[in-house]
Amino acid sequence: MKIVLKLEELMMFLLGIFAFSQLSFSWWWFLVLILLPDISMLGYFVNTKVGAIAYNVFHHKGIAILVYVVGMYFQNEIVQLLGVMLFSHASFDRIFGYGLKYFDNFKHTHLGDIGKP
Repeated sequence: MKIVLKLEELMMFLLGIFAFSQLSFSWWWFLVLILLPDISMLGYFVNTKVGAIAYNVFHHKGIAILVYVVGMYFQNEIVQLLGVMLFSHASFDRIFGYGLKYFDNFKHTHLGDIGKP
C-alpha cells in the first residue's frame, strides 16, 4: 500500500509541475521556491505544538488548493504560484514519508513515524 500512496503523491507532484507550467514564471522560480514551505519548521524552536501547527499549515494540501483558487478568483498569478508551490512541496514531502505532524514529536506523522520501516 505504501507504494501506491507514493505513486499517488508522485502524480500530485507532477500535477503541481503542470499547474506551474500554466503560469508565466520562469522555471528557476520552481526550483528556488520548492523548499520554501520548510521555513515553517522554525516553529519547532518555540515548542513541538507551535512547530506542528506551523508545519501543518504550510503542508496542508487543502490550504494550498484554497490559496490557488483565491489566486484564480482574483486573477493574481503570485497567489496562484504560492498555492502551486505549497501543493507541490507537500506532495514532494509525502513521497518521502513526511506527513502532517502530531503535537508530541516531529517524527510522529499521519503517515507513521519518520525513519521507521
